[in-house]
Amino acid sequence: QVQLEESGGGLVQPGGSLRLSCVASGRISSMNTMGWYRQAPGKERELVATITHRGSRNYAHSIKGRFTISRDNAKKMVYLQMNSLKPEDTAVYYCNTRNWSSGTDYWGQGTQVIVSS
Repeated sequence: QVQLEESGGGLVQPGGSLRLSCVASGRISSMNTMGWYRQAPGKERELVATITHRGSRNYAHSIKGRFTISRDNAKKMVYLQMNSLKPEDTAVYYCNTRNWSSGTDYWGQGTQVIVSS
Protein backbone atom coordinates (compact mmCIF):
# COMPACT_ATOMS: atom_id res chain seq x y z
CA GLN A 1 0.00 0.00 0.00
CA VAL A 2 1.10 3.55 -0.73
CA GLN A 3 0.40 6.60 1.40
CA LEU A 4 0.87 10.20 0.34
CA GLU A 5 0.85 13.22 2.62
CA GLU A 6 0.82 16.79 1.38
CA SER A 7 1.86 19.94 3.21
CA GLY A 8 2.58 23.57 2.48
CA GLY A 9 -0.82 24.93 1.56
CA GLY A 10 -2.27 28.10 2.99
CA LEU A 11 -3.49 31.61 2.32
CA VAL A 12 -1.38 33.83 0.08
CA GLN A 13 -1.89 37.14 -1.66
CA PRO A 14 -2.03 37.38 -5.45
CA GLY A 15 1.48 37.45 -6.85
CA GLY A 16 2.83 35.50 -3.91
CA SER A 17 4.49 32.10 -3.72
CA LEU A 18 3.97 28.79 -1.98
CA ARG A 19 5.84 25.52 -2.01
CA LEU A 20 3.87 22.32 -1.67
CA SER A 21 5.53 19.13 -0.49
CA CYS A 22 4.38 15.55 -0.63
CA VAL A 23 6.02 12.62 1.10
CA ALA A 24 5.31 9.06 0.05
CA SER A 25 5.49 5.99 2.23
CA GLY A 26 4.81 2.32 1.81
CA ARG A 27 5.54 0.20 -1.22
CA ILE A 28 6.33 2.91 -3.72
CA SER A 29 8.72 2.52 -6.57
CA SER A 30 11.11 5.26 -7.61
CA MET A 31 9.97 4.45 -11.15
CA ASN A 32 6.49 5.81 -10.50
CA THR A 33 5.39 9.00 -12.14
CA MET A 34 4.43 11.56 -9.52
CA GLY A 35 2.29 14.62 -9.87
CA TRP A 36 0.02 17.30 -8.57
CA TYR A 37 -3.64 17.79 -9.36
CA ARG A 38 -6.09 20.36 -8.08
CA GLN A 39 -9.80 20.74 -7.59
CA ALA A 40 -11.48 24.10 -7.27
CA PRO A 41 -14.97 24.44 -5.77
CA GLY A 42 -17.60 23.26 -8.20
CA LYS A 43 -15.05 22.00 -10.70
CA GLU A 44 -13.54 18.67 -11.60
CA ARG A 45 -10.09 17.64 -10.52
CA GLU A 46 -7.50 18.69 -13.08
CA LEU A 47 -3.88 18.00 -13.82
CA VAL A 48 -1.36 20.59 -12.64
CA ALA A 49 1.98 18.91 -13.29
CA THR A 50 3.63 15.51 -13.47
CA ILE A 51 7.20 14.31 -13.36
CA THR A 52 8.49 10.91 -14.44
CA HIS A 53 11.21 8.94 -12.72
CA ARG A 54 13.61 10.23 -15.36
CA GLY A 55 12.66 13.83 -14.59
CA SER A 56 10.51 14.49 -17.63
CA ARG A 57 7.94 17.14 -16.74
CA ASN A 58 4.47 17.91 -18.02
CA TYR A 59 2.54 21.05 -17.07
CA ALA A 60 -0.98 22.29 -17.50
CA HIS A 61 -1.10 25.25 -19.85
CA SER A 62 -2.68 27.48 -17.21
CA ILE A 63 0.32 27.26 -14.86
CA LYS A 64 3.21 26.87 -17.27
CA GLY A 65 6.02 29.30 -16.48
CA ARG A 66 4.73 29.92 -12.96
CA PHE A 67 4.87 26.50 -11.29
CA THR A 68 7.76 24.05 -11.12
CA ILE A 69 7.52 20.40 -10.15
CA SER A 70 10.50 18.51 -8.77
CA ARG A 71 11.17 15.27 -6.96
CA ASP A 72 13.69 13.68 -4.63
CA ASN A 73 13.61 9.93 -5.10
CA ALA A 74 15.89 9.24 -2.14
CA LYS A 75 13.48 11.05 0.18
CA LYS A 76 10.37 9.82 -1.68
CA MET A 77 9.18 13.38 -2.04
CA VAL A 78 7.67 15.54 -4.75
CA TYR A 79 7.42 19.31 -4.64
CA LEU A 80 5.45 22.02 -6.37
CA GLN A 81 6.92 25.51 -6.34
CA MET A 82 4.15 27.95 -7.15
CA ASN A 83 5.04 31.52 -8.06
CA SER A 84 2.99 34.48 -9.29
CA LEU A 85 -0.12 32.94 -7.79
CA LYS A 86 -3.50 34.08 -9.03
CA PRO A 87 -6.96 33.88 -7.43
CA GLU A 88 -7.88 31.24 -10.01
CA ASP A 89 -5.19 29.00 -8.54
CA THR A 90 -7.34 28.64 -5.43
CA ALA A 91 -8.08 24.94 -5.00
CA VAL A 92 -7.35 21.83 -3.01
CA TYR A 93 -4.08 20.42 -4.32
CA TYR A 94 -3.61 16.67 -4.38
CA CYS A 95 -0.44 14.67 -4.62
CA ASN A 96 -0.59 11.67 -6.93
CA THR A 97 1.58 8.73 -7.81
CA ARG A 98 0.89 6.21 -10.53
CA ASN A 99 2.32 2.74 -10.24
CA TRP A 100 4.64 2.22 -13.18
CA SER A 101 3.61 -1.42 -13.60
CA SER A 102 -0.11 -1.59 -12.86
CA GLY A 103 -1.14 1.99 -13.61
CA THR A 104 -2.88 2.22 -10.23
CA ASP A 105 -3.31 5.76 -8.95
CA TYR A 106 -2.75 6.73 -5.33
CA TRP A 107 -3.85 10.04 -3.83
CA GLY A 108 -3.09 12.14 -0.81
CA GLN A 109 -5.74 13.87 1.29
CA GLY A 110 -5.09 17.23 -0.28
CA THR A 111 -3.87 20.61 0.92
CA GLN A 112 -5.86 23.81 0.54
CA VAL A 113 -4.40 26.77 -1.33
CA ILE A 114 -6.26 30.07 -1.19
CA VAL A 115 -5.07 33.03 -3.21
CA SER A 116 -6.80 36.16 -2.05
CA SER A 117 -6.10 39.71 -1.00
